[in-house]
Amino acid sequence: DREFYPYLCLTLKQMLMNNFEFYSPTDFVFGKNTEEQTGLLVKRFGGKRLLVVYGQGHAVKSGLMDRVEKALKEAELYYVLLGGIQPNPTDEEVYKGIDLGRQHNVDMILAVGGGSAIDAAKAMAAGIPDDGDFWDFYEGTRTVESALPVGVVLTIPAAGSEGSGNSVITQVASNKKISLRTPRALRPKFSILNPELTYSLPPYQTSAGAVDMMAHIMERYFTNTEHTELTDRLSESILKTIIEVTPQVLDRPEDYDARATLMWCGTLAHTGLCGTGNVEDWSSHALEHELSAFYGVTHGAGLAVIFPAWLTFMVEHNPKKVVKWAHCVWDVNPSGNDKEDALEGISRFKKFLHRIGMPTTIKELGIDNYDIDMLNEHLHMIKGEKVGNYVPLDHKMSKEIYEIAQHE
Repeated sequence: DREFYPYLCLTLKQMLMNNFEFYSPTDFVFGKNTEEQTGLLVKRFGGKRLLVVYGQGHAVKSGLMDRVEKALKEAELYYVLLGGIQPNPTDEEVYKGIDLGRQHNVDMILAVGGGSAIDAAKAMAAGIPDDGDFWDFYEGTRTVESALPVGVVLTIPAAGSEGSGNSVITQVASNKKISLRTPRALRPKFSILNPELTYSLPPYQTSAGAVDMMAHIMERYFTNTEHTELTDRLSESILKTIIEVTPQVLDRPEDYDARATLMWCGTLAHTGLCGTGNVEDWSSHALEHELSAFYGVTHGAGLAVIFPAWLTFMVEHNPKKVVKWAHCVWDVNPSGNDKEDALEGISRFKKFLHRIGMPTTIKELGIDNYDIDMLNEHLHMIKGEKVGNYVPLDHKMSKEIYEIAQHE
């Protein structure tokens, strides 16, 4: 029908989401005792000489490093160890790894740990074969075109770095905490995920990890892009699953099924799947990075404070998606009053955060010398005049969110 055709075309045009490219080639090896396959996986992806990067003790105390080293020896692989990577890894640690990797002519990096070890390993992987300063990649003055391959044995479900090309490093001299996003060059070749390795995580670390996962999804979910129904429902489903299983994990730390579900949620949250077709936001992460850079707070705990404040601000400035989030994630019954529904969703979010032992205010984070002006100035020095996309935040707006974060 020729008369109907123009309306059909208009309708189809309105339904189109943004063009996107989704690339996620990591080989995920999930389940019990999978760390025993480390050596075989290294060889599968061409590794012969390894730099093994790990954290500040958990991997050693748990016996995991012994099992990983056994697997590497059985595969007759050469490796050198670099332990002690701290939370919020620094450029100083990365330079140390680059020097060590070059001395031993390594051809692959293996990260054993959580997001900090993985992020540091990625930075080393970019820096070892490069002639310049790896920090240029984080400052954005150069792009990572190639890097050494990275493998992962995951111990902390949180950052999702085992399934992404992202890496966050803090420059000690400037307190700049910057996220590098490389969709291709730094995605791990393989990631080993054994939920049993998470049994001994302290409750606080488990909860902070769950918040980190939720934040990775919400940074993508809060978008002005229309007609992304499938992407939205994927995001809502994973969020609701995290809300359901996190208390189960805290109540029963050795519940394999709950641990497995939470671990897989953390990976799916950050592969990029939940952002397909969307213009993503990421302003809450930028706001939080200033807290963890200057005050050393746990990243997930900082997000537990910043995200409710950001949402509260958005109720007055762009409530549409906040209302949908309240209805679809927190099961708030539509009342006809969007503002009340959005605020009820935020209230339920904060109750959940308290249920799992997370702070929701600056005071609860234990920050005594909270300097909003300093944080805000530093934020915009790094990110520019506007931060984020859902509502691009100018200096006044971001300061208001920092102020909201002080209060219940």
